[in-house]
Amino acid sequence: MTFAFIRHGQTDWNLQLRLQGSSDIPLNDTGRQQARDAVAVLSGTRWDCVVSSPLKRARETAQIIADGLGITLGPSYPELVERDYGDGEGATEEDIEARWPNRDYPGLESLDSVVARGLAALNRIADDYGDANVVIVCHGTIIRYTLSALAGRKLDQINNGSTATFDRIGEGWRVHTVNDEPLAPLLPEEQLA
Repeated sequence: MTFAFIRHGQTDWNLQLRLQGSSDIPLNDTGRQQARDAVAVLSGTRWDCVVSSPLKRARETAQIIADGLGITLGPSYPELVERDYGDGEGATEEDIEARWPNRDYPGLESLDSVVARGLAALNRIADDYGDANVVIVCHGTIIRYTLSALAGRKLDQINNGSTATFDRIGEGWRVHTVNDEPLAPLLPEEQLA
């Protein structure tokens, strides 16, 4: 079983550098093209289905990818919704600096909760699909911190439309690529505390 995380394509809020979180913002035309570009990255590997977060931007990205690969669009999983940034959603970097310089947004979901949801989603998808190869379309923060937990290291930004591949080994996971690039060997300073 191989899984691929794909971050949804760009939205107008991504373009405007607004904190998006769990707000249900649709793709823009660049985002739709990024989804089509992801098909080329995924081609050459057998994929059995595409699942996603239920948010519009992820669901549309998933549909474009499923159509491009000629495979089934599977269900959405609520556990894959992006981190809830509470009152910070919709804010620009300038707004955030002025109102919450420590980024303590009222209503902010903890990273522990985000990772727990991400891992629960992966286990549920693995149970639902057995040995199938599954593309999972969701969001930057949940991908970044879930992959960090799987890889045992801190990871940087996850790009719109990018692919990260990983597979299950027994009860654990092995991460192969992040942002369409092979995962570099682990350096001591990158290990999670």
